[in-house]
This record gives sequence, C-alpha cells and structure tokens, in this order.
Amino acid sequence: MSGHSKWSTIKRKKGANDARRGKLFTKIIKEITVAASEGGMDPETNPRLRAAVQNAKGMNMPKDTIQRAINKADKDSSAFLELTFEGMLPHRIGVYVDCLTDNRNRTVGNIRAIFNKRGGNLGTNGSLSYMFERKGIISLAQGELDPEEFELELIDAGVEEIEFDEGTFMITTPMEEFHNVQKKLQEMGLESDSAELQRIPNDTIELPIEQALQIMKIVEEFEDDDDVQAVWHNLEVTDEVSEAMD
Repeated sequence: MSGHSKWSTIKRKKGANDARRGKLFTKIIKEITVAASEGGMDPETNPRLRAAVQNAKGMNMPKDTIQRAINKADKDSSAFLELTFEGMLPHRIGVYVDCLTDNRNRTVGNIRAIFNKRGGNLGTNGSLSYMFERKGIISLAQGELDPEEFELELIDAGVEEIEFDEGTFMITTPMEEFHNVQKKLQEMGLESDSAELQRIPNDTIELPIEQALQIMKIVEEFEDDDDVQAVWHNLEVTDEVSEAMD
C-alpha cells in the first residue's frame, strides 16, 4: 500500500508475494473495522468503508472475512488511533507514513527508530504539505468498456484524469470528488479493483539505481511494521528499479 504513483502502487499490489499479501490482508481488515466504526456498518452509506471493502475484494479477500471485519467494529475499533508521520529520507526523498495503532508510544518509537537508523529526519506535521497533494485513485478492469465512452460518462462526476494501461483504467480525482466518482461507478454497475485516497507528489526525484533501492528498502521497512497502513514518497520508481526489486 505504498508508492510515489498510482501505477507503481497497483502493480506492486498485484505482484505481492504471499508474506506481503498476508500483511496487506491484515492492514485492510483493520481499515475496514475502523471505517465501519466511524461511519456505520453499511458500505452503501459509508464511503470510507465502501472503499475499504472494494480494496479487500480487489485483493480477493473472502466475503466472510470482510463481513467479520465489519462486525468487529463495535468492540475493536475504538482502540485504534490514526497517526501520520512525515519526514525526509536520504537523497532528498520526502515520505509520509500513515498508521493505525492501539499503542501510540510503540508506534512513535518504531517509526522514529527507522528514520534515525536509516539516516532520515522525522519532521513536524505539515512540513511536507507543499510537496504532496491528496487525490483519489481508483483502478478498474476494462472488461467490455469502451475507453472513449467510459471517459465521457465520468467527466461530469469530477474525474481529473483517466489513464489506460494493460487492460486497467486508472482514474484520478480531486480529493473532494473521490466519493462522487465512486458513487457514479456504482450507479454504472461497475466495481473497482481498488479505491483510496493517496498522497501524490507534485514532483518526483529520479535517483541512481543503488540509491533508489536504498530508499525502497527503507519504505519496505516502514511497511513491515504492523501499525503502518500506507507509505507515500516522491521517489521516481523507474522500470529498472522495479525490475531490480523483483
């Protein structure tokens, strides 16, 4: 659940190995439970829960697992606290780390330790706001959809951009239009593979492959923490870097 761009995010999710897939399941279940607690247990009337359920389905999570996560909302989610950390990694790479935790001190300590150990600097909230913008990112399989007709259908819903690659539509929306676009897709009888608010960098930085791999190892170290839900950064993940990570 990380990356500098929508394409790197989706491709990494699809290629996740079993161990990482298990961690993604755990993180999505936590998000479902918290979303259900905050906005109600009906995905039809709770946009955050609807997005979380869509992401779960996109990961082929069993329906009964999704329902159990929703049902846990009354008793488990009140213990979770949402935290966001932001700071700089080596080579001028900015990073956001979004967390859901039941122990603030543990999470703060773990995240600070990674920054310190890997030569980064943990900043104050808002210190990277000029570098990133929150946008809605929705991925959808093409199926029988005609790209031109599909784009025309979504223009009035507030879509900012629609890209098409390898049989997948990648829809970008302003943050404030994210749920409107989700609703439009639902009205069209379409179900997305994933839907989430991402932190998209205004500009990305391309590094030599050795330095880029150093950054991606730090990103994965953040991701491996059970309290971390998502990591966003402004590293340009080139094809060479992606191949070297496989």
